[in-house]
Amino acid sequence: MHKDNIISKKKILSKDGDYLIIPIETKYISPNESLNPILDKAKYLIKDGDFFVIAETPIAISQGRLINESKYKPSFKSWFLAIVWSKYFWGYILGPLIKIKKRTIKNLRKLPKESIIHKEVVLKLYGWKHALKPASEAGIDLSNAPGNYVSLLPNDPQKVAIEIKNYLNKNIKVLIVDTDATYKRKNKYFTGLPIAIDGIDSDKGFLAYFLGQFCENIGSTPLASSCKINVEDALKIANISEDYQKTLASTMSTIHDAKKILGLEGSKITLDHLNSIIHTPAVIIRKVDNDFDS
Repeated sequence: MHKDNIISKKKILSKDGDYLIIPIETKYISPNESLNPILDKAKYLIKDGDFFVIAETPIAISQGRLINESKYKPSFKSWFLAIVWSKYFWGYILGPLIKIKKRTIKNLRKLPKESIIHKEVVLKLYGWKHALKPASEAGIDLSNAPGNYVSLLPNDPQKVAIEIKNYLNKNIKVLIVDTDATYKRKNKYFTGLPIAIDGIDSDKGFLAYFLGQFCENIGSTPLASSCKINVEDALKIANISEDYQKTLASTMSTIHDAKKILGLEGSKITLDHLNSIIHTPAVIIRKVDNDFDS
C-alpha cells in the first residue's frame, strides 16, 4: 500500500491531559492541488464534537498563493531593512537588549543575502508596516514552498473553514491556524498578522511584534473558524496543536528548519524534496471524555 493511503490511528494526550491529538499525516500538498488528501483521511477519523485544526500553508498553496521572489529586484530600502535593520540592529543591538528569543537572534545574525529580495516582496505587497518586522512578516511562509517561491496567507480563510466543515460533514469546529504569535495586554489580544478571528486585533505588523515583547505571548494565531468561537478556547486549541507540531522531527517552521531537515538551501528545494518527508498539516483534537474507543 502506498504510504499516502495509510491512515494513522495514533492518539497523543495533550499536556493538560484533557484532549487527545490525532495527527493527519499526508504527502506534500502541491500548488493548486485540492485539500482532499488531508480531508479524506480526516473524514475517516473525525467525530462529532471534535476540533479540526489545519495549518494555513497547505490551504494557501492549494489556492496557488505563491510568489516567485526571484522576479523581484532589490532596492536600497529592502537592503536597509534586511541588512542594517533586521540583521545588525535587531540581531546585535535591540534584539538582545529587549531579550527576544535566542533562536530568533541567531537566525537574524545569519540572514542570507536573499533576505534583501524577500524584504522587497514584503514592501511591495504589504508596505512598511509589515516590512519593519525583522522576521516572519505578514504570515509569509518561506519554509514550505519549492525553489524561490514563498506562500502568502490563504484567501478568505473563513470561507475555507466553513467549506472544510461541510466536506467533513460532522458537528465539529474547524480552525485555520498560523504559528505567528498572538499577544495579550490586559484583556486585549493582538497580532501582527493581516487577519485573525474576531476578538484578536489584527494587521498591526511591526507594532504588534515590538509591543508584544513587553506583553504575554499567547502562542499561535487562529486565522479563521467555521463558526463563532470564544477567543480563549480558540487560542487553547491552536496551542495544543502547535505544542504537538513542535515534537515532530519533520516540522519546518522556518527556512532554517527546512535546510536542516532536507539538507538543502531554500532555492534548491524541489517538490520532490518536499514530498520525500511525511507532513502533518492538520490534527484532530478531541476531548478525552468524547473518545469512546480509547
